[in-house]
Amino acid sequence: MKKTIFACLIISGTLLSSGCSINKNKKEMTEQNNNSIFPKGDKLSNDWFTGNAFLTPLLAKDKNNEFAMGSVTFEEGARTNWHTHPKGQVLIVTEGEGFYQEKGKTARNIKKGDVVNIPENVEHWHGASAKSKLVHIAITNYSGDINVVWLEAVSEEDYKNVNK
Repeated sequence: MKKTIFACLIISGTLLSSGCSINKNKKEMTEQNNNSIFPKGDKLSNDWFTGNAFLTPLLAKDKNNEFAMGSVTFEEGARTNWHTHPKGQVLIVTEGEGFYQEKGKTARNIKKGDVVNIPENVEHWHGASAKSKLVHIAITNYSGDINVVWLEAVSEEDYKNVNK
C-alpha cells in the first residue's frame, strides 16, 4: 500500500511539473503570437528585398477588388528595393519602426499606427530600421496585371545615412 501511494505521488509530481513546463511554454508562445496580428509568412526573394522580409497574403486581387493585400514583416535592417506602383499603394504599420523614402526626398520615420499613402508611379522604398523590425499591411493596387515595378537595391551607404 505504501509503495503504491509513493508511486502515485512520484507520478503526480512528474505530471504536475511537466504540466507547469508545458503551461509556461504555451504562455510564451501565446505572448509571441499576440504581439503580431498575422503570422510572419513566407520569406520574400532577395531579388527585390535586402535582408529578411516575409509575406503573409491576406487578400488576392479578384473580380471585386483591383488590389492585393498582405502583411509584410521586415527583420532589422531589411528593406525593399526602390520600386513603383502603377496605381499606388497604402501601408498601414502594425508593429515596429522603419523608414519610407521617395526618390529625391528625405526619408520619413514610420512606426506602429502610421498610414502611408503612396501615389502612383512614385519611386520609393520602405523597410525596417537597423535596430527594429517593421511589420506593415500593404494594400497594392493593380493596373491590369501589374502592381509593382522593381528597380535597383537601396545602397548600403544610403541606408546607413537614413539610420543615423
